[in-house]
Formats: sequence, C-alpha cells, structure tokens
Amino acid sequence: MVVRKRVLIITYYWPPAGGSGVQRWLKFTKYLRSFGWEPVIYTAANPEAPAMDYKLLNEVPAGIEVLKKSVWEPYNLFRVISGRKGQKFGAGLASKGKSNKDALNKLAIWIRGNFFIPDARMFWIRPSVKYLTKYLANNPVDAIISTGPPHTTHLIAKRVSKRFSTPWLADFRDPWTNIDFFDDLKPTYFAKKIHRGLEKNVLSQAQSVVTVTKGWADDLSLISKTRVIVVENGYDPEDFDNVEVEMDKGFTLTHIGTLSPNRNCNLLWQVLGEKVKTEAEFAKHFRLRFVGSVDSSAYNAINLNGLLPYAEFLGYLPHDQAVNLQLRSSALLLLVNNSPNALGIQTGKVFEYMAAKRPILAVGPVAGNSHDLISETQTGIFVDFTDIDQIKQGVDKLWQWYQDDFIGFNPRGYKNYSRKTLAKRIADLLDDLVK
Repeated sequence: MVVRKRVLIITYYWPPAGGSGVQRWLKFTKYLRSFGWEPVIYTAANPEAPAMDYKLLNEVPAGIEVLKKSVWEPYNLFRVISGRKGQKFGAGLASKGKSNKDALNKLAIWIRGNFFIPDARMFWIRPSVKYLTKYLANNPVDAIISTGPPHTTHLIAKRVSKRFSTPWLADFRDPWTNIDFFDDLKPTYFAKKIHRGLEKNVLSQAQSVVTVTKGWADDLSLISKTRVIVVENGYDPEDFDNVEVEMDKGFTLTHIGTLSPNRNCNLLWQVLGEKVKTEAEFAKHFRLRFVGSVDSSAYNAINLNGLLPYAEFLGYLPHDQAVNLQLRSSALLLLVNNSPNALGIQTGKVFEYMAAKRPILAVGPVAGNSHDLISETQTGIFVDFTDIDQIKQGVDKLWQWYQDDFIGFNPRGYKNYSRKTLAKRIADLLDDLVK
C-alpha cells in the first residue's frame, strides 16, 4: 500500500464548474499522487462559476476526497440592482457593457469594491474555518494549499493553518491589488488600505508563495519582501497526445477564452478587414472563430470592419471540445490584456496553444512574459498591440505559413511546461515545507 502525505487544497473553482479557474488545480491534483501527495479538495458547493462543464468531472482522480460547503454571495442582489438579470459574473464583476440601469450598476460595483473585501466570497470564510477545523481535528493533513482568486481562499487557509500549525502554500493564479480590474471597482482610499493590508498579511504569513509568471512574482515580492516562486500553468499532455483530428478546410484563426474589453484590438480587426477586401484568395480561405464570451466592443469592431461574414461565435464550450478546435485550426489568436499589469500576464491558454502545435498570433506588450515564452518556444509571432505595421506583418506571416503547408514553423521546448512536470515542482515545494 502506498502511503502518501496529505495536502488540503482550498479552491473555490472545481468541477463541474468550468472556465479557466478550474484547470490549474484540477490538473495538478491529477498528478500530485505520482509524487507522494494525496490531495483533499475543499470547495464551494454552489459556486458562481462562469460556466458549467460536467465533462470535467471525468478528470477528477478516482478516490479523491472532495469536501464542500455552501457559500452565500450577493450576486442575485447585484443582478436586481444593476439590471443584469441572468448574467454570470467572474472575479472582475465590473463589466464595461451597457446596463439599462447605469447609475444603479455603478452603485452596485462601488458597493462590491468597498464593502465585499477581499471579494464577494467573503461570507464563505467563517463557515469554512468552522467546517475545516472540525474536519482536520479528526483527519489531519501535512500541508495546506490555497489558490486565488477569489482571495477569500487565502484568508480561510491562513486561519486554519495557524490553528493547526500546518504549513501553508498560497498560490496566486492572478494578482490581488495589481489585477487589471481592481480600479474599476472604485475602491476608496480606506478600502484599498484594507485590501493591501490583507494581501501583505497573506504574503507574509504563508510559508510558501507561488504565482504563474515572473512579472507577477516580482510585483508580489515588492509587497512583503517574500520570496515568490514561479510555477506556470502548463498543459496536460493527455489532452493533446495521440488525438487525431481532421484539419479545418481553409485558413481558420481561432481565439479561445474570454475576449474582454481590454483584450480587444481594433487595429487587428482593421488589418484583417482590409485584407479580406483587397486579397481575394485570402478572403476565399479565411475564417475567424471565437470560443468563449466576446465583449460587445470587440463584436462591434469586427462588424465595423466587415468581418462578420467570416466569423463564428461559439460561446463557451466544454474543455475537450475547445481543445479539439485548437487542434483543427490553422492558427491560434492570443490577445493579451492592454492594461498596466500586462507585462506579467501569461494566460493558461497559451500553454495549450503551444501544445496544439499550431502557429500563434499573439498581440500584446512585446517586453512581457507572454512574449518571452513564445519567443523561447518559437511557437508563433508576437506583435505590439498598438503597431499596425507589426500586426500586418504578423497576419501576412501566418498566411504565408498556411500557403506553404507550415514549412518553417518549428516549435520547441514547450514540453517543459507539461502539467505533470509542474506538479512535480509543487510536490517538491510541499516536501520542503514539511521537512
């Protein structure tokens, strides 16, 4: 019988919840057993998930213990106040979309930013600590991991870790006060002070802190002088290896994930619109595909540039279907946020893009972590968000690769970012914590 050390993983997102927030720890959980750690999951029984993906339940390892506790969240009240009935909300909440009750919408966002700290899941903290205290008294663990956002998870872990003197690793999938939508929540001076105090306390109290990019690690280290370790998101080889697909007919450029307002690049749609108007052969073959939600600003720009006849909007799809579409595509579109923290952004999907071995057209800051990753692995072309000449050259290069049957496209080194390899790094950190 294999005896493994036990680690409690506190994560708000877990199957059947879908979306990007689920993937990181679902995949690490899958591989931690290989390195001597038995995960125990603690999650919300009724999360406000961006989508549901019941197929992900098939990826939860057999026999994994999953603990659940309901959470009360103010989103139903927010929907009523803001006139956004039926809308799903992610961590940001502060959508740039129009509301038929714009003043009430702004008020609701202000309330969210100033009274629900660190986030709208704050009411989960006390019942979770009570529940886990009772559980751990009879079922001890060797280490605790919290992953945020929501950063409520870190506050739960901090209290439980202190109560049982259990080593704690805090994982930041996204920044806290440095996240791109933080100022959109209109926090007052006092609210910012509370946020920053909680953030600093978590960084100082956790025995180990992990994040997904070097840029964000540097930012977090400045807050509390804590050493922050980078463990990237990665990709799961089992999602890509030995998967046979029939390639799309034509030149298909596919974007996977949320296309938010600060990811919309009007210059790109302008370049593509001009190309379909002036190059008949390109127009004959070109298709533009979106999997995930697309903000109205992007949709309107695509329409304005005459691209709607070439575009399909598929909405959210189960993860396996999204992977299948990546593998079928001629090229993949990565739009990095045009925001102050953009240099540190390295979305989870970029690793899956690389594993699909399809050329990537990435649009964002050319000095950032995403640029460095794509350059290192030679998995695509990175162009500046504001440079129309670079964007034209990037589109032309993709089109030429397609016409040449992708001769000259030779990705390398991306296998260093497999989920199993990265799970080993997490296991090594845990081993160090419990020595």
